[in-house]
Formats: sequence, C-alpha cells, structure tokens
Amino acid sequence: MASPHYPEGTVRALLQTDLVTEATRAALLPRLDNALYTPQFFDEATYELLRSVAARIYPQPEREQPIELAPVLDKRLAEGDSDGWRYDVMPPDREAYRLGLGGINQAAQAQFQRSFTELTGAEQDQIIEAVALANAPGDNWQQLPATRFFEELLAELTEAYYSHPLAQEEIGYVGMADVPGWTHIEPNQLEAREPEEVK
Repeated sequence: MASPHYPEGTVRALLQTDLVTEATRAALLPRLDNALYTPQFFDEATYELLRSVAARIYPQPEREQPIELAPVLDKRLAEGDSDGWRYDVMPPDREAYRLGLGGINQAAQAQFQRSFTELTGAEQDQIIEAVALANAPGDNWQQLPATRFFEELLAELTEAYYSHPLAQEEIGYVGMADVPGWTHIEPNQLEAREPEEVK
C-alpha cells in the first residue's frame, strides 16, 4: 500500500497565514534555508561523517536537494543544549557523539580498511547495522554502549527530519498551525487548515 501523498507547498503556504503564530513561523522558516552550513561543534571531517551516516539512516533519493539533518545536531551540541535526559550508562551528549562517530569510523577501518565516508552505500549500511546490533568492532564501543548510542542518534535524526516543513508536507502535518481555533469535529472530517490526501 502506497504511503499517503499530500499536495506540495501546503505547509509552506500555511506558514504565511495568520493561523501560525509569529514565534512558530520564526522557528520553521529558517529550516527552509538551503545555505551552506559551517559546522560549529564538529571538525570538518567528523561533520562529513555525521552527514554520511544521516544520509544512510534517512535516505532521500526522491529529493533533488535532501533535507540536511547534521546541522540540527551540530548546532545543538555547539550550544550545549540537551534533550533533557540521558541513560545513566551514557556519557554527556558531546562526549557520546564524539565517541560514537569515532567508533563508526573505527568499525569501518576494521571491517573495510577505509573510513566510513569512503565506503559504498551497502558497506556503510553494514557498519550502521553492526552498531545498532552492538556488533561493531572498535575500542570506542568499550566506552560507549553501541545500542544506546544508535537509539539516541536515530531519535535525534528522526526529530530533525520531521521538524522540517518539507517533511511535514509529506505526511500532511499541520499541527504547527498553533493559533487557537481548532474545533472538535467528527472522524474523517478535516479542519480548513488541513490538506486533503491526494488519491
């Protein structure tokens, strides 16, 4: 069964209306900016590694220009923000990401004698799967639980993807239209601000 398809531009058009508060508009519109991002936390090589990992976890072959996920994570770490919790077996986020991304490269070198960014897509997938299953070689995984790191990485990339207006358009999400006025309606009825699925 095909996934739902919604008209392109629905979220972008909605963002220009008075159904969206100024604060929400100010948060979402910059995410549409495709300007080249300069990493603030990671060095260039580690940032490119993160971009490559994100591209394998969230491939976007249908997009002419994929949604960049690495900047969201890099900015958060640079600013010292956290998502408010962490597993007690995990080090603080900055250290966890340095160890985890380094561990991904260690696994790539151990298995293929090349860095992760030099691998084919299929080889990269093997490394990511090994991390997810806690089977990846490398000294860093002695200091960092691989499954917990992968869980954190996956959750953060997912949040970054679906907080982007273009991803929200894909799924017909208009919950960012946060001006009061949603009314109680019957099942299978849409608010005027909600897009209809394209059949």
